[in-house]
Amino acid sequence: MLGALCDKRLAQEEAGGALARGRTMRDQMSSFDIARMALEIDALAGARCRKMYQPHYEQVVLRLNPKGKPNCDLVIVRGQRVYFSQRERPMPLHPPQFAMLLRKHLANARLLGATQLGFDRILILNFDTKDGHRDLVIEMFRNGNVILLDENGIIIQPLTHVAYETRVIKRGEAYVAPPEPMDPRSWSESELRAVLKDSDRDLVNTLAGRMSLGNSYAHALCSEAGLDPSQAATEISDVKSLHSAFQNLVSRIEATGAVAVVDELFEPSTNPLELDVQMDEHCVEVGPVQLSGDALFVEFESLSQAIDAWKGGYDASALSRREAERLAEITAPGQTDSEEEKLARREDQQAAAVDKLTDKGAKQQDIGKAIQENWTHVESLLNQVRTSVDEIGWDDTRTAIKKIDWIESADPASRTIQARLPDEGGNPNQTITLHLDETVHQNAQRYFSKGRKDKQRAEGAKAALADTQKRQKKVDKQRAKDEAAGRVSATKRTKKFWFERNRWTMLSSGQLFVGGRDAKGNDQIVKKHLTSADLYFHADLHGAPSCSMKLKEGFEEDPHPNPLLPEGVPSLRLTQSLDIAEHPEAAMAESAQMSVCWSRAWGSGGAAATAFHAKQGQVSKTTESGESLGRGAFIVRGNRHWYKDLSMELTLGMVAINGVPLPLVGTHSAVSSICERWVRLTPGTEKKEQVATRIAKATGLLQDDVLSSLPSGNVSLGDSRGIFE
Repeated sequence: MLGALCDKRLAQEEAGGALARGRTMRDQMSSFDIARMALEIDALAGARCRKMYQPHYEQVVLRLNPKGKPNCDLVIVRGQRVYFSQRERPMPLHPPQFAMLLRKHLANARLLGATQLGFDRILILNFDTKDGHRDLVIEMFRNGNVILLDENGIIIQPLTHVAYETRVIKRGEAYVAPPEPMDPRSWSESELRAVLKDSDRDLVNTLAGRMSLGNSYAHALCSEAGLDPSQAATEISDVKSLHSAFQNLVSRIEATGAVAVVDELFEPSTNPLELDVQMDEHCVEVGPVQLSGDALFVEFESLSQAIDAWKGGYDASALSRREAERLAEITAPGQTDSEEEKLARREDQQAAAVDKLTDKGAKQQDIGKAIQENWTHVESLLNQVRTSVDEIGWDDTRTAIKKIDWIESADPASRTIQARLPDEGGNPNQTITLHLDETVHQNAQRYFSKGRKDKQRAEGAKAALADTQKRQKKVDKQRAKDEAAGRVSATKRTKKFWFERNRWTMLSSGQLFVGGRDAKGNDQIVKKHLTSADLYFHADLHGAPSCSMKLKEGFEEDPHPNPLLPEGVPSLRLTQSLDIAEHPEAAMAESAQMSVCWSRAWGSGGAAATAFHAKQGQVSKTTESGESLGRGAFIVRGNRHWYKDLSMELTLGMVAINGVPLPLVGTHSAVSSICERWVRLTPGTEKKEQVATRIAKATGLLQDDVLSSLPSGNVSLGDSRGIFE
């Protein structure tokens, strides 16, 4: 996929190439990038749309199944980039509403093709669905948007509702595209000359703005045409060279391949994780063609591969970033906040309520006092309005009131008036509500009563605030203890990783090793999770679990770890593409030890046991004539590789997988090489429920997770590092 770094233009950089000019990273795809991506998507016409995901509010993923090719994900990061990727990426356990709606309309839909709307930064994906034609519009300007349209161009649902000056993106509205910019790809030399003559800016800004090229392509075009980018556009005489350079650029955009511009020479790694780090540190930008002045660059087969190498690792961690954001966001509605955050928000609300109620109560009582101090004035207003209502009625009274400065309005339904009290100079000032059917004293008492109630509510709010502050101090104290002890913050999950239904561990090689918990689990391990590349392990004991040592599936370092994890907890992510050609000997020995520790040998009190491994083809449900097999049992034929005198000892450590803190129970050599903090486990006399409780309190892990990771039978705790210390 990757070509070698090209340094043949190093002299150009020293002479003032693009990097020397201080080119900044582009956050959004240009119109040229969109044009190339439309071609790459169109090349997969006929692919089936299998699933739709939304791991982050900014990201939509369409999983496509091209005919005769492996599945790939079309990653849409709104307003920034669109590209294909085959990375492992965790997805939400509960799909958001927009993802569910896409599944409803596009499930198993056939991709007909992709087009760019003119020369704008808008991609339109066309699908043939069971309900008819559907379009998915991807707008890449401003904050971006993803919009699903029906066959009539009516918006079924946008990712974000938004109103512009000339159009509204809202469900049920007809989709109206923004005013289409000029498409310079079809311009003649005379048309280009007219644009330059009509400009009041320099050449590079005219090309970048009027031709929608963007800064990078505009500079490259000036360089290829041999023109000064700072020269006034109206002064350009050699329009022919500029037009030829532009047409040459257009022809290269429509070809294949892509480049990543880098700021330092490096040897691209074949390890995807290492390449992610290299690209993150040194990549300036990616594009479909090498632009003039790009001194150092890495070549790729497609624009998607270039973008994926640059931003794919970051985008693949979208779910863990969203989970971390949920913990960090205090005021956002519907988020799962920590106890500390909830109390802090409650404390602010209660403090504000105390101040508000205290001020309001004081103001109500001040009004009551003002009514009493202006007794004669208030009584006169009441008597005048009562007499007027009795003599001429409410309608005429309300008309007459408009001429009186001391009364603002009257309400016949409640028999009240809005009157004004005099200030120190005798002029109309504060507005109050007076009830015509009550005396001056009764009206004043209304305000005194409201003031007392508000002050009583303020006292109640003060008591609640004191209780909240007390609880906040307790939580802060506990948090400080947890941080000092390195305890994680784990929350209950509605759904777990698939391997947690079984017994599982991580081997020192990073491989995943799983075993059945019961007869049904044994059947599933062999039928679903044992491939021709995997190895079958089994302890030499009746009823022992069937186990599978996965070759390519396992765990690798997460380049974008959860920032809320304490020190000493490694961050891992699931992968199905481990860089392992064959099973390591050390990892096979670890698998054999795990298979016996998961068997009844642990609870029998024995110090050692025997296990074997075989290939998938040796494991069968087919018996000899007259024989039968129980559920969860298998026949193993042929030669087996035996492991004897396997020790009955395990070690529990702490890891985070896809951002989720979990206990990792495995052999001491494997766990201690992965985890900085661990505790040894041996068969003993203490109930495992009690052991799980002790470990959960010491680590912050969920007790249910710890309990499910422990072997069957009683346990004793041994040496520990960083957990009980």
